[in-house]
Amino acid sequence: MKPQQRERPVPHSADEFKVHVHNSGSEGLFTNAFIVETARSVVVIDAMMRVSDARGVRARVEATGKPLVGLIVTHGHPDHYNGAAEITRGLDVPMIATKGVDAVIRRIDDAKEKQWKPIFGEDWPATRRFPNQFVKEGETLHFDGVPFTVWELGEGESHWDSYWVVGRDASVAFVGDIVFGGVHSFMNDGHSALWLKNLDRLEAKLSADALLFTGHGAPSASRASLEAQRRYLHLYRKTVRELAQGKSTLDDKAKARLVQVMKQHLPTSDLETFITAGANAVAAELAREEAERADD
Repeated sequence: MKPQQRERPVPHSADEFKVHVHNSGSEGLFTNAFIVETARSVVVIDAMMRVSDARGVRARVEATGKPLVGLIVTHGHPDHYNGAAEITRGLDVPMIATKGVDAVIRRIDDAKEKQWKPIFGEDWPATRRFPNQFVKEGETLHFDGVPFTVWELGEGESHWDSYWVVGRDASVAFVGDIVFGGVHSFMNDGHSALWLKNLDRLEAKLSADALLFTGHGAPSASRASLEAQRRYLHLYRKTVRELAQGKSTLDDKAKARLVQVMKQHLPTSDLETFITAGANAVAAELAREEAERADD
């Protein structure tokens, strides 16, 4: 599947900015990067994993005819920061994140390269850059007069999640992987209980008519997508708990049953490898929860 480039005007904020979407396609995990175009400049949110996808984002930036003034990273998974050096090549552009996100990127980068470079070969960036401008919880940056406000959630879908609310009416949020857009969810980091709490925190912050831009799959969704994500996580946890029976791992037969249950709930093959990939991490998480309850 070839990368897709789509332009989507943002409701209620068309006078301030519009959002262009670059999707990596199936080989790049259906990852989304966003080009936020203001009247005189461009800000990129998330940076893709592969060189080819990052170059696609850079080409989309250049097609606007406006300067790139910032690159924001929502969380520390390589499919959201890896392409930063390629997107900003030859430009003096800050790479912006919270210190929590930055710490995760620096901690996992070597291991992720060992995991993924044999798969992607030359399409894996030989040079990766890390954030060099840091923002704190609730801090607002202004690009061309448009406010970008960061909120931290900490451990959840990843080892450290943040999201960005953009525009004067605060009705647009770039939520990284806190919400998946109609594809199966990445469970490998083993913080599913905290992820559920983060969905509640996010929901409490968002306006009723909020538009969410998501890290994978369909690029935008309404606030109702929070409940869909919540249902997915509850079912995944429930099924793993029943199949694991207190153990910290699932055997192949149990994993196959988990796939059946989750695909019945979400009938798509997009990112279905995530279902089994995260099974042991969640089984171990649930086993720890049970042990903690027993200690109490």
